[in-house]
Amino acid sequence: MKAIRVAAHGGPEVLKLEEIPKPTPAAGQVLVKIHAVGINPVDTYIRSGAYTAKELPYTPGFDAAGVIETVGSGVEQFKPGDRVYTSATLSGAYAQFALCATASVHKLPEKISFQQGAALGIPYATACRALFQKAQARAGETLLVHGASGGVGTAAVQLGRAAGLTVIGTSSTPEGEKLVRENGAMHVLNHRSENYREEIMRLTGNRGVDVILEMLANVNLGNDLNMLAKFGRVVVIGNRGKIEINPRDSMSRDASIIGMTLFNAPPQDLASIHAALHAGLDNGTLRPVIGKELPLAEAAQGHVAVLEPGAYGKIILVP
Repeated sequence: MKAIRVAAHGGPEVLKLEEIPKPTPAAGQVLVKIHAVGINPVDTYIRSGAYTAKELPYTPGFDAAGVIETVGSGVEQFKPGDRVYTSATLSGAYAQFALCATASVHKLPEKISFQQGAALGIPYATACRALFQKAQARAGETLLVHGASGGVGTAAVQLGRAAGLTVIGTSSTPEGEKLVRENGAMHVLNHRSENYREEIMRLTGNRGVDVILEMLANVNLGNDLNMLAKFGRVVVIGNRGKIEINPRDSMSRDASIIGMTLFNAPPQDLASIHAALHAGLDNGTLRPVIGKELPLAEAAQGHVAVLEPGAYGKIILVP
């Protein structure tokens, strides 16, 4: 089968399309024929060596969607031909086939395309965990989603709106603002505008927001603390460097700064998340947005695009 392989850490150019043996599922495992692969920023951090999560050489990727090809012994919940999406793989998602443990494979409703299925695993699970398991967001509260046009951002807007929160989303381009509005945000602002923080305070009657999902903490965290309501929470989802903050800004509000990574979530939390996502997909509440599709061989281009400012929706690779 064809797969993207990484033999050395480095830039996008280290992603190479190669021919490798097709894996065989062992007990408790399934082999998925991949129809679509989702690119996540974490894929680029692992590739560059910033996160040493893989032994070289390896095939990148966590998120994918496709059809069960074969099942290992003892697997009863899946059969060949089932439509599924993955939230992790054992062999890597950037390939024509991926080996997966059954716990990381989930049924994909018929109304959801494979491309949309590949947009679910990390973005939607991250948004769900950040909102409800970490921030404990409740109906009636106000949510600010920074970078609301990206994969996690669009998921957070949809989840927040469905849960009864007042959603404010930011983006940096007119196209991104339009997308955020279409996905359910009540208010949409350009975070490159000099007065967007004052506008957020005006929209909340100078009370501030209850929950902020922060995709770029090294740029925004200091300002976030000044936009929080009393007892507000900032969940740090993304960060690319250091920042200096004034702790008094959190003290005066009894505010919380909560860091999270989906990879720390225990199995029972992940099971709850994916049960909620399946319900949202089935009833039409959740509608993953695809921003760009590329052939598997152009994975390097996808790794550049996923980190570009103003990117919107999910970037998909098609084997």
